[in-house]
Amino acid sequence: MEQPHKTDTTSLPENAYGELAPGETYRPVMPDTPAPREVTPYSVTFGILMAVVFSAAAAYLGLRVGQVFEAAIPIAIIAVGVGNLTGRRNMLGQNVIIQSIGASSGVVVAGAIFTLPALYILGLEAQFYQIFLSSLFGGMLGILLLIPFRKYFVRDMHGKLPFPEATATTEVLVSGEKKGNQAKLLAASGLVGGVYDFIISTFGWWTEEISTRMTGWGEALADKMKVVFKINTGAAVLGLGYIVGLRYAAYICAGSFTVWFVLIPFLSHFADGQTLAVGEGITTLLRDMTPEMIFKNYARHIGIGGIAMAGVIGIVRSSNIIRQALGLAVTELRGRRAGAETAERTQRDIPMKLILSVLIAVLATTFIFFRFGLLDNWLHAGIAIAIVFVISFLFTTVAANAIAIVGTNPVSGMTLMTLILSSLILVSAGLSGTAGMTAALIIGGVVCTALAMAGAFISDLKIGYWLGSTPAKQEGWKFLGTAVSAATVAGVMMVLNKTYGFTGDGALVAPQANAMAAVIKPLMEGGATPWLLYFAGAALALVLTMIGVPALAFALGMFIPLELNAPLLVGGLVSWYVGSRSRNAETNKTRRERGTLIASGFIAGGALMGVVSALLKYFGADWFATEWNGTTGAEVLSLAMYILLIAYFVRDSLRDSARKNNGS
Repeated sequence: MEQPHKTDTTSLPENAYGELAPGETYRPVMPDTPAPREVTPYSVTFGILMAVVFSAAAAYLGLRVGQVFEAAIPIAIIAVGVGNLTGRRNMLGQNVIIQSIGASSGVVVAGAIFTLPALYILGLEAQFYQIFLSSLFGGMLGILLLIPFRKYFVRDMHGKLPFPEATATTEVLVSGEKKGNQAKLLAASGLVGGVYDFIISTFGWWTEEISTRMTGWGEALADKMKVVFKINTGAAVLGLGYIVGLRYAAYICAGSFTVWFVLIPFLSHFADGQTLAVGEGITTLLRDMTPEMIFKNYARHIGIGGIAMAGVIGIVRSSNIIRQALGLAVTELRGRRAGAETAERTQRDIPMKLILSVLIAVLATTFIFFRFGLLDNWLHAGIAIAIVFVISFLFTTVAANAIAIVGTNPVSGMTLMTLILSSLILVSAGLSGTAGMTAALIIGGVVCTALAMAGAFISDLKIGYWLGSTPAKQEGWKFLGTAVSAATVAGVMMVLNKTYGFTGDGALVAPQANAMAAVIKPLMEGGATPWLLYFAGAALALVLTMIGVPALAFALGMFIPLELNAPLLVGGLVSWYVGSRSRNAETNKTRRERGTLIASGFIAGGALMGVVSALLKYFGADWFATEWNGTTGAEVLSLAMYILLIAYFVRDSLRDSARKNNGS
């Protein structure tokens, strides 16, 4: 029996998340009227503002700690809260557009910061137009190549793919039609997290990182046994750990702990007297190296191999989806040629002829960019555009499928493969050295952004499907969000490079970009490549996959420094604690949702104030207490402040639900 058409915006349709019964037809939340309020000056302007704000925040946090948070949920919360506070009505369609435009931020940022900082790491120059255009063209390709597959993932596979992130965002948008306090809580926690991280980065009243070296026994343990524990005490990273959750954070930290507490002590103990080159003409005994040096020169290469193999595994697992999606694309193209547009509003995409025209225009413009803005050879530019199109076309569906199933996109592993493939092809075509590295990294940036965009955009389209938005409007205005986000991330990256840099003490971590730089340099310059360590990481990823452990999460933990992984586990533990204290399932759910809002505030506030702090330093305002920040007292104070921050997080997450429900 067909599901009755629901127009009540206070709850999702009963069949929104499960499989449809035989003969049952899905009906969206919003009524299927010819012209619901979706694209308005308010929704477009608000969406652009969100794209700018969250692009800046995501770029800062991603380069500082190597994790890019997904902006869709926080943007949905803010859109709903502002709409309620200002007394606006019938905002569901407009909020979908706001979220769709604004959510371009996180994916464009991921595409840029996973690859392009490697130019700075390798001592090369990255111009604003190169960062902007590679992000813009990559994002546009991701949108264009995904649209023909929308019906397969969104409609044909309805009830068969969980879409975890789209589900959460949809719940926020729908529940927001009757709840108005979420924005206030987000603003309050954003203020707390922002002030906390601003004090650390601008004034240095307490340290950003604490380690066991703050004690005498910890120093001895690091020197003699090569064992050290570190943790970043920032609010933004703590909130990120909460969003990631205990399970995924535990996988990441398992990889990190394996490196720091097993491999590094093991290498130090059994390689006594071995020498290692740490720079041109410089060697040192491995036993005399610090744990950090062993990590940098040995252990992290195992993580690189694991990341690459995790990407290969993801592609192999999605081979059936690729074939089905390609078949659907061919059918879609034939259908568009054969007949007129007859689809109902909620199933109407941008016309296929327009998609093909824009796709050709984007590829032609990208080719011109490669030829005149990057390469001086027509053949090399042709090879570059061929690599970009083929890999993006084949793997956008892989990225979309990964997001639809598990909510995470193994884009870094697939981009690493792209870089290796691009480097080998370009070298065989006679392009190597610094010009080859620059070309390969820009190519990687375009592909990485395309894959990231395809994965995230399918979530936007699923949200629109559940709620009854017009797909063509989501698709068209997504281009605007992409352009705004690309310009923002280019500016922020250049400011952060001038302020912190990507090499040396106090540099930005940028772990994915460091991995790209480590792989591409020997391929292009003919230096020694640690293939044995890459192979060990790849083999480990295969073993982990065989026993059911997410290889990508584990490998990222092996590559990202310990101090940035440990707070993810702390945040995951907070998430577990606030969501398991009650015997009442509804109370636990309410507490987890409240904690998610607080964590989102920590992330947004901490990351945005980090950008403000970087801008202050960029313009010469240096108020950092350098002498005090280097003392043990500053570390002790940092530990105390971190404990207070966690206590606030836990208490505020439990507060309201404890009053309303006696089930705890």
